[in-house]
Amino acid sequence: MTKFVDPHTLKTWLHDGAEIALFDVREQGQYGESHLFYGVPLPYSRLELDAPRLAPLPSVRLVVYDEDQSIALRAAARMTAIGYTNVHVLEGGTRSWQASGYPLFSGVHVPSKTFGELVEQKCHTPSVSAQALFEMQRRGDNVVVLDGRPLSEYHKMTIPGSICCPNGELSYRVHEMIDNPDTTIIVNCAGRTRSIIGAQTLINLGLQNPVMALENGTQGWYLEDFELEHGSIRRYPDQVSDDARVAGRAASAKIVQRFDVPEIDASTISEWLSAGSNSVFLCDVRTPDEFSSGSLAGAQGTPGGQLIQATDQYIGVRHARLVLFDDDGIRAPVVASWLKQLGHDAYVLRDGLQSGFSQPPHDNASLTRADASQLPAISAAELATGLADKRMRVLDVRTSMQYRKSHIPGASWGIRPRLPALDTFAGGCDVVLVGDDDAVVALVAGELREASSGCNSGIRLMRLDGGFATWGAAQLPVESTPRLPIDADCIDYLFFVHDRHDGNKAAARQYLQWETGLLAQLDQRERDSFRLD
Repeated sequence: MTKFVDPHTLKTWLHDGAEIALFDVREQGQYGESHLFYGVPLPYSRLELDAPRLAPLPSVRLVVYDEDQSIALRAAARMTAIGYTNVHVLEGGTRSWQASGYPLFSGVHVPSKTFGELVEQKCHTPSVSAQALFEMQRRGDNVVVLDGRPLSEYHKMTIPGSICCPNGELSYRVHEMIDNPDTTIIVNCAGRTRSIIGAQTLINLGLQNPVMALENGTQGWYLEDFELEHGSIRRYPDQVSDDARVAGRAASAKIVQRFDVPEIDASTISEWLSAGSNSVFLCDVRTPDEFSSGSLAGAQGTPGGQLIQATDQYIGVRHARLVLFDDDGIRAPVVASWLKQLGHDAYVLRDGLQSGFSQPPHDNASLTRADASQLPAISAAELATGLADKRMRVLDVRTSMQYRKSHIPGASWGIRPRLPALDTFAGGCDVVLVGDDDAVVALVAGELREASSGCNSGIRLMRLDGGFATWGAAQLPVESTPRLPIDADCIDYLFFVHDRHDGNKAAARQYLQWETGLLAQLDQRERDSFRLD
């Protein structure tokens, strides 16, 4: 039996101090248009795959919602089926929430973005305009620009001459990169948040250098008609000297003292897990390369800067216990200091990577991939023959933007919450699912079977072995449809966030106005949830 929660009760739950997982089960584009402040995106298209990672405790108080309950009811049933025992649906969805007098927010990573604006307001973080930085560079001033984003984002576009150093790496590597206290350090990102947090991190660490955030980041630079650099690969040094480590540890220790960052040992975490009353997230804040080379069992890779910037990508439970670690004792305390100010219950694992702690992994994807293996698989050559003979039809279940860019000629597109009915395909044809993740393909197959149960369509479901990449590798024909699916059907894509990077100045201005306007939307309880020093 489905349990419902009304908006007023949910508002109370969100601020009562107990754990709660609040999941928006619509697709990313829908979520980004309008959602609850604390809503964590858990798209129905990947529900069973991502839920165990975002909410590792099956007994956690859990609420799912959408606009009108249509997808949320299906999601609640799925969550219950995979073992969650305290699942609720927001009665009436976002429509009911707004009708009850509570605001909705657009965009992504809203609590973290809002926090960045609050940091600038409360800490008076210094900033510099794009025009002023341009003049500094033109004059040849002693200035270094550090880009606080991951290398993948930096590679797309950055300020000319800048160096990639993600915010989570600043405390560990800045003393290696800059040895002159007279050097002016400017931190940038694509917009505002990571520029502000990066600059304030260096200030909190006690650097003697002049430190500033680049106002509005690469978007501000672009809006002033200055050229951006593309394809850059300059980044932080891989090796950190002993002297730089000593300086980093000393600065990090001051952060621990100032922000009262707690340290715990492995036995304490084991006790928490054994008690089974708290959600515990084990977070490796090192770089993705370091994480992939080996980490603690059960940990997720959460690069420190991104854990602050996009906490809801990694943590799905409000008031959960976050345990951070590294291998140097420098980065984790600094990241934890920010998470504490964000309002999270954050700890540092004593001895970090050397602690030997092991946590059971939260991975449901292997079961779903096993389901996918039960689907008959065919090769690209067999599919090509089946299409030529008109015995097969293709349903492409990748993202809408991947489909637009390139797909098998004649393929239909569908996403799990909006799939075409099997009886819409020509009678007697087998339907071949084409994706890039067998687990997602399995979820779609299950949805199609359930929707068509009781209908004698005679259609078999199959999958393309190796996915779309196999078709491309075989050099078989493809087509692109830049306007299809139409924008309204691309529910998995948030245009105003992405278009700002594609030469769309109006989208860039809209994004910056959204970001700077977030604080004004908060009520007092939401403001009070931040614990800014």
